[in-house]
Amino acid sequence: MEKAILVTVKLEHDKSTWDVVEREHELKELAKTAGAEIVAEDVSHRDMPTPDLYIGKGKAEELTFQAAIKRAGLVIFNNDLSGTQHRNLEKELNVKVVDRTQLILDIFARHAKTLEGKTQVELAQLEYSLPRLAGRGAELSRLGGGIGTRGPGEQKLEVDRRRIRDRIIRLKQDLKSLEFRRSTTRVKRGEFSLPTVVFVGYTSAGKSTLFNALTGSQQQVSSGLFTTLDPLTRAVFLPNKQKVLLADTVGFISQLPHHLVESFKATLEEVVKADLLVHVLDISSPKAREHFDAVCTVLTDLGAEKKTTVLAFNKIDLLEDEEKLKRLVKDTPDSVAISALKHLNFDAFFQKIEDKLSGYSSEIDLLLPLDKMELVDFIYREGKVKEIDYTNSGVRMKAILPVIAAKKLKEYAVSKK
Repeated sequence: MEKAILVTVKLEHDKSTWDVVEREHELKELAKTAGAEIVAEDVSHRDMPTPDLYIGKGKAEELTFQAAIKRAGLVIFNNDLSGTQHRNLEKELNVKVVDRTQLILDIFARHAKTLEGKTQVELAQLEYSLPRLAGRGAELSRLGGGIGTRGPGEQKLEVDRRRIRDRIIRLKQDLKSLEFRRSTTRVKRGEFSLPTVVFVGYTSAGKSTLFNALTGSQQQVSSGLFTTLDPLTRAVFLPNKQKVLLADTVGFISQLPHHLVESFKATLEEVVKADLLVHVLDISSPKAREHFDAVCTVLTDLGAEKKTTVLAFNKIDLLEDEEKLKRLVKDTPDSVAISALKHLNFDAFFQKIEDKLSGYSSEIDLLLPLDKMELVDFIYREGKVKEIDYTNSGVRMKAILPVIAAKKLKEYAVSKK
């Protein structure tokens, strides 16, 4: 475990609503998730960053002394550094320096499990590193072990700038191939159009806990940040017997760099393709409003800000003011208060989902010929059978199916007199 000093610099021209204390807390959570042992924290204010060190010379000397006393080998900045600032800081402090984006990418690398996830992480790391290699020498043109330099599969990459560019081109080609394969799978999967419900939310809002509660899955749940990177999809039946696909996605975070959103668009593609978004919000957090705004900003970056959405106020079991919560739900359209951990108010939650997806399913009454038994299997697979009766003239079935699937079977519909 690497000993780390955390540095948060508040710039006077920064108009963010996030106060220094909250930013410092979030950096601490990120560092812990990356596996750092935090030995000191430093907060400072500046009018503007300096072009050579970001911080002032005096602050740099102070950090150098602190790192020596604490025997820290790593300084993590809660800001993004230029290549020049990064190089100068490492020379000045005589320790490894990691900025906010590098830290987030490191956590992504720890939690990427699928080939696509690992490919996206490596691509984002290389694209971030490439403009920062100038003048650093061959020893710094690598992604190896340790916080901020961890690569997919813990691989060490000894590459020069030309080879990095070649690798970036290859990774982009690989992602296009994976995207085409996934699109083909989605076409096959979506031939009969099961509606897709995708969970989004600030990291640690409780999305994975809710996903597990609704699907019976064992998705990793942790208080750490970004523990869900690769999207997970499961088919479930709602109480009204409508079959839907639920998908969990990576948690968002404040000031998520735009180029990271671009790099991980493939992972977040489920959000763009969703029929319905469930925005899970930790209503017990004192920064719930800021968390809500941060998620909405990322959704806008993805072009998904106009998606039909249900806002789930989660962790109501941690609240004491029930009247305030009732007023909040009443004043917020398409919202519902739940506790994913305690399974509270799931009936109201399901009702919201069913109402939003009412146009995606259809109840059918069919009489299938005896030589079309494969359609019986199809209906069981794609929908929910309410009644079935085997007769001499065929198989009578009442079921709920996706609208497109129901239309394909309309020739077998029992006419209503």
